[in-house]
Amino acid sequence: MSFEAGFDEMFGLYEAGQLVAAGARAGNILKMLAVEPAYQGGAALGELVTSLLNRARTAGHESLFIYTKPEYATSFEALNFRLLASQGKVALLEYGGGLNAWLAGCRRAAQDGLAGAVVMNCNPFTNGHRYLVETAASLVDTLYLFVVREDRSIFPFDVRFKLVEAGVRDIDNVIVLDSSSYIVSGATFPTYFLKQDDPVARIQMELDATVFGTRIAPAFGITRRFVGTEPCCPLTGGYNEAMKRILPGLGVEVVEVERIQVSSGVISASRVRELIGMNELSRLEEFVPPTTLAYLTSDAAAPIRKKLQMKTGANL
Repeated sequence: MSFEAGFDEMFGLYEAGQLVAAGARAGNILKMLAVEPAYQGGAALGELVTSLLNRARTAGHESLFIYTKPEYATSFEALNFRLLASQGKVALLEYGGGLNAWLAGCRRAAQDGLAGAVVMNCNPFTNGHRYLVETAASLVDTLYLFVVREDRSIFPFDVRFKLVEAGVRDIDNVIVLDSSSYIVSGATFPTYFLKQDDPVARIQMELDATVFGTRIAPAFGITRRFVGTEPCCPLTGGYNEAMKRILPGLGVEVVEVERIQVSSGVISASRVRELIGMNELSRLEEFVPPTTLAYLTSDAAAPIRKKLQMKTGANL
């Protein structure tokens, strides 16, 4: 175990003044749990985890997640954690019934026939996203569009979700859903939001794909997952490759759709944010659908425009 910056609280368990176990919580994720070798296999881990769980519930978290080595998974299962997925070097477990509750809520929207899925962050929703959704929807009976809930983007989740809903409202066979904590989240793929392609990120990519293939796709009858080609971001490109390795073996075909371009290059959300940051709103029309453009130029979006322009140093 190594120290990781960023946590809400940390607990230590002492015996006769000696620290024998420690652990921390960051939101709904337990991390940095360590127990002195002489105390492993005893009550120390249970006491530590119980304290963390009680504090997490007080903070409003009903479901908690933990990463651990696969060989330690049974220790946490004995503490009422449920194994969600295991990927070679790491296992992800959940305490509480969050996954089942989320699936039960989403399944009310489930449809019969050939089903596909798209997972999008949409920071914000662009013509590129729209093209991928249109293409995917034309190849299946029902397309489930999961919008990443994790709020680590410049555009808040509620804004991103509404822009997606508005941008695909005319495509009859698309169902827009909240990804909750189970797809590209702080629990399944936290390094996605750091945009760092490293060995840890690659492990998390495979773990996220495994959760999707084993837990989510079967619940909806999803047999195709659609992704856009990724010429700009190595991390997202690596995620596409991880899905190609993992999902077919779990009964989900990965369909890669070529990204569309405009005269100035590939359409991307990062390019849209860049143009906003440079206060060049007049150039957004070829990058985003009318629904997104209406929001980006509205008074409601003024705080986001200001934040991006301050970051870029544009004249306001």
